[in-house]
Amino acid sequence: MGYLKWIEIQESAPDWNLRQLRSCSENENIFFCAVVKANAYGHGVTEITSLLPSADWFAVNSLDEGLELRLRGIKKPILLLGHVLIERLPEAVDADLRLTVYNVETLDKLEKILNQGVSCRVHIKIETGTGRQGLLPFNVPDFIRRASGIEGLIIEGLSTHFANIEDTLNHEYAEEQLRVFLEVVETVRELGVSPAVIHTACTAATILFPETHFNMLRTGIGLYGLWPSRETFLSAQSNDTPVPDLRPVLSWKTRIVQIKELPAGSYIGYGCTYKTNRRTILGVLPVGYGDGYDRRCGNLAHVLVKGKRAPVLGRVCMNLTMIDLTDIPEASFEDTAVLLGRDCNEIITAEMMAEWIGSINYEVVTRISPFLPRIIVRRG
Repeated sequence: MGYLKWIEIQESAPDWNLRQLRSCSENENIFFCAVVKANAYGHGVTEITSLLPSADWFAVNSLDEGLELRLRGIKKPILLLGHVLIERLPEAVDADLRLTVYNVETLDKLEKILNQGVSCRVHIKIETGTGRQGLLPFNVPDFIRRASGIEGLIIEGLSTHFANIEDTLNHEYAEEQLRVFLEVVETVRELGVSPAVIHTACTAATILFPETHFNMLRTGIGLYGLWPSRETFLSAQSNDTPVPDLRPVLSWKTRIVQIKELPAGSYIGYGCTYKTNRRTILGVLPVGYGDGYDRRCGNLAHVLVKGKRAPVLGRVCMNLTMIDLTDIPEASFEDTAVLLGRDCNEIITAEMMAEWIGSINYEVVTRISPFLPRIIVRRG
């Protein structure tokens, strides 16, 4: 494999995870919307979408992401979760992309576009307590009346998103959000509108709360074999239902591009933040924060070489990272180093890396450079 640094994607893992998550629902006919925004959470959107034959829908954040999927030949429904600039709405309509709407200005522009004899499916986002994008419940009746009066505009979906369902063992806030959403659903139906697709369930809700499933699951992080949080996993274990077997999809690897001996008392890296206290065999890796390997990994993280842990020494640079190979004498020039993933009996998980940098596994994988090659490999 002629790469200095690359991502390996386990061929069977994405669809396996999808089917594990779908099995959390008692509704065998439920739609599954695979969230592949942000380059499929850093995994590579082209590769991941090709490995999800069981997905019924795809969801992305931006118009350009949606257009890319269409250009790559994806015919399945594509839901845009983020805002589309008013001036670019014609592009979204032409590409038959589902829009998430909550602004009257969007409706006004769509009315002008759809007067030309075309149609557009929209999903109305309800703000139930996340404090982000969405329509406040008391504005719903007027918005529904406005939208339903536009010829060619199909109110296909109604959705919301939970604010506090992943990072807590207390789910009262999520339950209150669901109560508010159910009231809005009833209000919409009383206005004579019956959206065909109701969706609220992220990965955590999919696993923990069947009452949030409605007729479509809209999941992201679990597709990639990662749990939303430790609390979600603990909550799942305490439930009576089976815990899904989620398999990490991604491994991140690089090569050792130099090995050299440094005497005790040598400084390593910018800022001289590490000083050797013994004769040290130093390995240099051609990866850094320019590739998404977080600068905060310096002097904290490990990588795997020959199935052993090699500490990261000094600050992570834009394009280089230094490691201690003193206790791995079998390491050789251009050997593989695993930044994230398994090597023999050792493993570095996204959760471990998140702990090193004071963040979450979402950020660890999503920030991996899209310029690194993604290689699809078979397990074993």
